[in-house]
Amino acid sequence: MSSSLIDDAKRRAAYKAVDEYIPPTTKVVGIGSGSTVVYVIERILQRGKEANNNVVFIPSSFQSKELIVQHGLTLGDVDAYPEIDVTIDGADEVDEHLNAIKGGGGCHLREKVIAEAAKKFIIVADHRKNSKVLGENWTRGVPIEVIPFAYTRVIMALKTLGCGNPVLRMAKAKAGPVITDNGNFVIDAHFGLIHDPDDLMRKIKMLTGVVEVGLFVRLAQIAYFGNENGSVTEKKSVLYETE
Repeated sequence: MSSSLIDDAKRRAAYKAVDEYIPPTTKVVGIGSGSTVVYVIERILQRGKEANNNVVFIPSSFQSKELIVQHGLTLGDVDAYPEIDVTIDGADEVDEHLNAIKGGGGCHLREKVIAEAAKKFIIVADHRKNSKVLGENWTRGVPIEVIPFAYTRVIMALKTLGCGNPVLRMAKAKAGPVITDNGNFVIDAHFGLIHDPDDLMRKIKMLTGVVEVGLFVRLAQIAYFGNENGSVTEKKSVLYETE
């Protein structure tokens, strides 16, 4: 699949989420991180300045903060707005129950904060991220943010949980590891197919030195996946059905 087709798929998913879940009455919007979120902002801007005048946007990363500021939208933070109407974010992979792996960009701690603060958490992605079981398509592993002091011990502990080769994520344009917006390291831990993400998330998070785990369990209510043929697949979780 060409990059242009992938971009078109991401755009369609993002546009549908904005059109359906950011009505004129919306006051506070959480903006996630990653390539698909660029199209979320694009669609928000297409609504016109008047539609966005009274909306506050909460970023999950430096990237999303820059998008908000550069386009003249009103910037806020979770200290001032601890309750968010809707958060829209991408994902690295989403299973049939809308559990997700996030953190390929290293922003999963802040992403989880604004996801949990939202009344509705919406995922947008292209069809490659749509899986039955986590670990089916995303094979880089679960991103785990750790304090630098503890990363060696955490790597050892992850092996006891069934990860064969936890890897400290290294930077590409500098010598040394990737540093998150929070000043921490990221470990990528591949566990194969993850049939019980809730149990795995709890076990990893109990490890001393772990700040956050890139498993988003029972958070998303709806996911939109842009498809190759121009359609958008919509998946709803039981969280949505029981509202």
